[in-house]
Amino acid sequence: MCAEKYLQFKLYKDDFLPFVCDGCSGVFCLQHRSRDAHGCSEVNIKNNPLQPDQHRSYPCSYKDCNGRELLPVLCPYCEKHFCLRHRHQSDHECEKLDTPKPRMAATQQLVKDIIDSKKSEEAKSKKRKGAKNSETAAKVALMKLKMHACGDKSLPQTERIYFEVFLPKGNKEKSKPMFFCSKWSIGKVVDFAASLASLKNDNNKSTSQKLRLCHSASGEALPFEHTLEAWLADKDCPLYNGGNIILEYLDNDVLFIEDTESYCS
Repeated sequence: MCAEKYLQFKLYKDDFLPFVCDGCSGVFCLQHRSRDAHGCSEVNIKNNPLQPDQHRSYPCSYKDCNGRELLPVLCPYCEKHFCLRHRHQSDHECEKLDTPKPRMAATQQLVKDIIDSKKSEEAKSKKRKGAKNSETAAKVALMKLKMHACGDKSLPQTERIYFEVFLPKGNKEKSKPMFFCSKWSIGKVVDFAASLASLKNDNNKSTSQKLRLCHSASGEALPFEHTLEAWLADKDCPLYNGGNIILEYLDNDVLFIEDTESYCS
């Protein structure tokens, strides 16, 4: 190749064959196209990545904590170093942690009072619904009791009160449908029910146990001197015409049955 053509080829190679570096995106000639040839900055970055300081650690600022971290864990509020366990404001009792303002505390108390009030109303509503459901169930049961109940046939229909009477534990019969006069005392109701069910009744004697008539829901032993009519009209714990009552032998100092569900279940 003659000297003139060689020169032309060299000029063409240097000026018209540009190479773009895929590392730093610079444009270079054939002679400097390699990264090493033009000292590519990308080579330095890749060959010398930043490494955490292996000889330094950051102690936790929280009181009595000996924790340390290789990398800084800064609280963005108080700007102090903490370990991972104490990194949150609430965990390290951050001095910049917002405390509830008096007005906010009053609002929270108001909300709590409203919630408590609603819960109380719901409880009362459930109690009222429970009583209403018991009364409705008693009305349905009343129609069935009237067909099978035994009692004094001479009593006027307007004075008859019907119950499913659950008999003392250990008796052959679990319960017996009966009706009584609404004007009778509880003592007379007990005597009459004992006679219909052929139960031993020593209530007129001084014995350690007596046959008692008990409320099926509360388990309370009804006082002998009260009238049946008074308990039917009771607002807090009434008896229902068509409801359940329990007959049981109780010691003189026992005023109620604890497990009423075992009778009526």
